[in-house]
Amino acid sequence: MHAMVFEKIQKTINSLDTKSIPERRKKILQPLIDFLQSKVNAGQKIRLNFICTHNSRRSHLSQVWAQTMAYYFNVNNLSCYSGGTEATALFPMVVTTLKQSGFEILKLSEDNNPIYCIKYADNEHPIMGFSKELDSEFNPKAAFAAIMTCSQADEGCPFVAGAEVRFPVTYEDPKAFDNTEQQAEKYHERSLQIATELFYVFSLIQLNE
Repeated sequence: MHAMVFEKIQKTINSLDTKSIPERRKKILQPLIDFLQSKVNAGQKIRLNFICTHNSRRSHLSQVWAQTMAYYFNVNNLSCYSGGTEATALFPMVVTTLKQSGFEILKLSEDNNPIYCIKYADNEHPIMGFSKELDSEFNPKAAFAAIMTCSQADEGCPFVAGAEVRFPVTYEDPKAFDNTEQQAEKYHERSLQIATELFYVFSLIQLNE
């Protein structure tokens, strides 16, 4: 049984095609699957920190979709975070893209680094979305997996303090299409790629009876 997410998110999930994931990507995702499975088997708390250079696009999409898919597949005791090598702001097009996929989002502040409240289900705690450095006080200090969502952050962060393991699961930056006619299309495309791969990851986790 899958957990109940908002109806429009469910429609987005129903549209995902895991057969579109190339074998090379599945090999990249397998260590993350193995890590999650080992944590579930041991009954341990799971913390995933998605890291990108500016914590503005890919790391947020990954954080939101990972938390949603974990809930959807009943992988409990899991918390998702995101951070960057520097703090900027959650890029507005990411917010627009997530809204189009069915997330309910409330903007809580109007400063240069706004805070967004992102909901995926009626009774679940919302995700707090804002840009922060990876060692922010809002992120875990130990016993977490660092998931590097951009090659620049992966190469530029040879060491992530407190991480028990790190996984390079990198994505092309939709920022390349900012201020072009393809912007909305490319952000949606990247969001769906991330959603599809995280659906695949969490669908393979065997839960303890």
